[in-house]
Amino acid sequence: MKVAGFTFIRNAVKNDYPIVEAITSILPVCDEFIVILGNSEDETGKLIRDINSPKIKIIDSIWDENLREGGTVFAAETDKAFKAISPDTDWAFYIQGDECVHEKYLPLIKKEMEDNLNDTNVEGLLFKYLHFYGSYDYYGHSRRWYRREIRIVRNNKAVHSYRDAQGFRWDGRKLQVKLIDAYIYHYGWVKPPSGLANKLRNFNKFYHNDAWMAENLPETFEFDYTYKNPDRLIHFTDTHPEVMQKRIASTNWNLNIDLKELNKKMTFRRKVLQKIEDLTGWRVSEYRNYKIVK
Repeated sequence: MKVAGFTFIRNAVKNDYPIVEAITSILPVCDEFIVILGNSEDETGKLIRDINSPKIKIIDSIWDENLREGGTVFAAETDKAFKAISPDTDWAFYIQGDECVHEKYLPLIKKEMEDNLNDTNVEGLLFKYLHFYGSYDYYGHSRRWYRREIRIVRNNKAVHSYRDAQGFRWDGRKLQVKLIDAYIYHYGWVKPPSGLANKLRNFNKFYHNDAWMAENLPETFEFDYTYKNPDRLIHFTDTHPEVMQKRIASTNWNLNIDLKELNKKMTFRRKVLQKIEDLTGWRVSEYRNYKIVK
């Protein structure tokens, strides 16, 4: 069985993405790793090269900044990375620049790839998610945030990134997947307020035109932690991936948010739907960009 990791990245330093941690978190289960390196304005290329792994292949790329509707450029860059994977690869393991996998899940992930290698009914593996918010000590629990997504797919070139690179499709249809008992740790919202304001401005310019940006995220925009409204923040009592420990140790801000006030902001409808999910595990009307078959 041959496994390839793949990702895309641009301006990781400027946007404070843990791209090195993301790559190295899954590198042990990969035989090769494709990095599509966008036209950065910082030292992102050096970050990747300094990982110093013979598994890593860096491919330079120029982003098409005309692809601004719905984050299409992210899918385009993901597809570039996927297409560069060696033809003899069986599974392709996707990781984004603000995601990590805890090392405790790697044996299980490898076993799932091995066990499902010859089951052609399984076209991908579906992961659970923890969306950390504001602090490494809390994760958000909200119907507004996806709780599962595909991160391992078969190396079939009919597979392509979907919409803004959140998931994948196979010739336009949903992939048939197996849900596995492993988590992706998403750190994109763990930043101080100034960092999140910068993230929103840099991120949304690949979704919206200049007029929208000027109206909704002007240069004077100041972020507060109720902006994204995670509905609930849950205290995280487990451990973070080993590759994240240095970054976590250098944290220099405190989460300034009133958890009780945050919960009060939930609408009655969301409170009812959340209660149903808490009691039954069923997320009513959940969007699923996949079909669970196993």
